Amino acid sequence: MGDDLGRLYRLDGVAHIAGVINDERFTPGAAYRVCGGSRECDWMSDEPLVSAFVERWRPETHTFHMSFGECTITLQDVAYQLGLPVDGHYVSGCLTDFHVYIQGGRPAWQWFQELLGVLPPSSQIQKYAVNCSWFQETFGECPEGADEETVRRFARAYIMMLLGTQLFANKSGNRIHIRWLPYVARLEDMGDYSWGSAALAWLYRCMCRVADRHVVKLAGPLQLLQS
Repeated sequence: MGDDLGRLYRLDGVAHIAGVINDERFTPGAAYRVCGGSRECDWMSDEPLVSAFVERWRPETHTFHMSFGECTITLQDVAYQLGLPVDGHYVSGCLTDFHVYIQGGRPAWQWFQELLGVLPPSSQIQKYAVNCSWFQETFGECPEGADEETVRRFARAYIMMLLGTQLFANKSGNRIHIRWLPYVARLEDMGDYSWGSAALAWLYRCMCRVADRHVVKLAGPLQLLQS
């Protein structure tokens, strides 16, 4: 299928690099040239590269249709590149059961304060999401000589930042949902979950959503898509 430049998907209006992928087998070397030959290629913000892959994503098969064949992102990629476990307990219920902590159980923000030791000001809250800047300013560096409970609070905040901005990022990219409280409440159990399969499933879902030409923002772990 030929590429009609007038119909190519353009993420946020950026220029498309489909020609680079069509002209040669896409390798790390090709990616290096696409990034302008810089050794400090910013994978997290390379929107032309992301746009090119989005154009070739097929929701029916969850694969990329490239000029040299089909390819996709696998659990092995997640395990090797991100070092995340791909077996264990499934990650689920963080949205469907979240109302339990708001209505039937302890209020969500009360639980937030118990686990992290502080509440964000109302200006930093949008419904049940907190601005990432507040997290960074409040938990940017654990104080020297901190006791065990303080270290655990900073660890919870750090993990929530990783989950909310790297593995399960939303379209805004600057807010962290507090739905992760049930997981960070039990730090000792976090390694028992299959975070890798959950992150890959979230990326697949985001890719299928953005395949709609009316959607111009892509969420999810883009480091997997770009690397």
